[in-house]
Amino acid sequence: MMFIHVPSANPRSGGSEHPPTEAESEAESEAESEAESEAEEQRPIALAVIAAVVSIFAIVAMLVLWSRTATAQGVSAATSTQSAGEDRGGFALIRGTDTLVIERFIRTSTALQGALRIQGAPRIEYYATLGAGEMVQSFTLSAWAPGAADDAPPAQRITMTAHEDTIIAQTPSGVQRIPSKFGAVPVINNSLALTEIFTRRARASGGSGEFPWFAVAGGATIPVTVTPNGPDSALLVVANQPHRLSVDAVGRIMGGSIPSQTIRIARLGPDAASGMTLAPPADVDVVKPDYSAPPGAPYTAEEVVVHGPAGITLGGTLTRPSGSGPFPAVVTISGSGQQDRDEFIPLAGGVRLFRQIADTLSRRGIAVLRLDDRGLGASGGNAMTSTTADFADDTRAAVAYLRTRRDIDGARIALLGHSEGGMIAPMVAATDSRLGAIIILAGPGSKGSEISKTQNRYAVDAAESLSQHEKDSIYAWAVKQIDETVPTNPWIKFFWSYDPAPTARMVKAPVLIVQGETDRQVPAAEAEKLAGLIRAGGNRDVTVRLLPNVNHLFLDDSDGSFSNYNKLPSNKAGPQVLGTIADWAVARLATKSTP
Repeated sequence: MMFIHVPSANPRSGGSEHPPTEAESEAESEAESEAESEAEEQRPIALAVIAAVVSIFAIVAMLVLWSRTATAQGVSAATSTQSAGEDRGGFALIRGTDTLVIERFIRTSTALQGALRIQGAPRIEYYATLGAGEMVQSFTLSAWAPGAADDAPPAQRITMTAHEDTIIAQTPSGVQRIPSKFGAVPVINNSLALTEIFTRRARASGGSGEFPWFAVAGGATIPVTVTPNGPDSALLVVANQPHRLSVDAVGRIMGGSIPSQTIRIARLGPDAASGMTLAPPADVDVVKPDYSAPPGAPYTAEEVVVHGPAGITLGGTLTRPSGSGPFPAVVTISGSGQQDRDEFIPLAGGVRLFRQIADTLSRRGIAVLRLDDRGLGASGGNAMTSTTADFADDTRAAVAYLRTRRDIDGARIALLGHSEGGMIAPMVAATDSRLGAIIILAGPGSKGSEISKTQNRYAVDAAESLSQHEKDSIYAWAVKQIDETVPTNPWIKFFWSYDPAPTARMVKAPVLIVQGETDRQVPAAEAEKLAGLIRAGGNRDVTVRLLPNVNHLFLDDSDGSFSNYNKLPSNKAGPQVLGTIADWAVARLATKSTP
């Protein structure tokens, strides 16, 4: 998922506060005005950088982990020997020749564990469970008394869980409910591994963003802004204090400084985390995603494992209507950037389009298989080295799995792809004549490089602070980068060069193309263009539905602007979206196959 800066609403704090742990450091000082003016000067440059590196189909990349827009050069040698999807190492905060803080950490797509040693302060350890989009689902902080033995129990422990815009904290003094903001990240002072969540979110959004920081010491929620200073650096500002950071392509902090405190930030290699084992505290319940069926639903939700290509296992959920079957089934295919099986996007209160679709279809007699993307949740594999063609192979494996089940009718299997998934569905259908149908939600009919140019044209034109001359100049530069750059990242290289036309002409299954008329990421005109390509191959069963006042996320939105996503009043797809999909799917998949 790519993306442009999506500002969040003004932060608010208040309600009950729990006292800071002894190990928390003093509040940080005011920012330098020079840093703020430099950030302002960098704005046109930042937009150009965004234009050069963003990929497609940001179903909303604002908070997407391990974005596929990352370049191969961005992965440092420090992690080249680590297992796919795991990062371990450390950070040091240094003033002059004095090391003030040492932090050790180990990180995967689902958890982040760290330990801090702060000069003159007790030992601190933390464990965070991570969900799709870098969402912190639960957070545990443990602090030890000064001089405590390494094997001593903690003197204090606080556990926090996030529920929409509230943090529920279990403290030694009892349970407290603290007002916050949706998507807030609990952070303890001096933790760069936790701060890195913001730079990862920003990288996934094209380089910029404003995100909520929940201060564990004090319980206030304040905004963090991240602004790119170039392809490998960023300015992060929190509490008016700038951090000048070196970042790689996925947003990992590789070094930097805190000028107002004359502190240098150094990233340490994997050996810094030697001996650490990723595991939650023994007495802490780790929050796990709930993919179960809602109470009273006329279907069940079964956890499944699909064996994909090259030994990769893909975890997911099969919602299966009540009864004996065999049932028709739909396989969902997510958009670009790593997504969980719900296609969770943490904007507008959290969008879960695929969960809504699975619920709707299964209530109408159609089973739905939705999977976590590679390297996320219950799925293995490495998204960083994968292309759209690889994800198409994952979809083929999902279809093959369904055909092994006696409760699924192997001749009545359909694909439903959103955004990049709308490109993958025809790729699979072109090689599988047994598929019963495909449903394409906001899929492209143009070459990937052209989609990227269109996205950048809209993004630049929407920058009201720029003159028309500046807009034209930045866009021309972006187009040149797209046309002349030879990407080293395999995903971008494939996407920019992929022309969907030859594949579209090979699709023979019935096709439904659904498009929001206010989609600013894959323009509405792409729907008819794609339909024309499919019909050109002789397929006459092609239906196009253009939905008024619906954006790329398939939410009600009369404008469709990227910057308004987080301001939308609802995070739910409406009846015109779900009804259009379900009515067509039921009609095409209703007839049982002959044994």
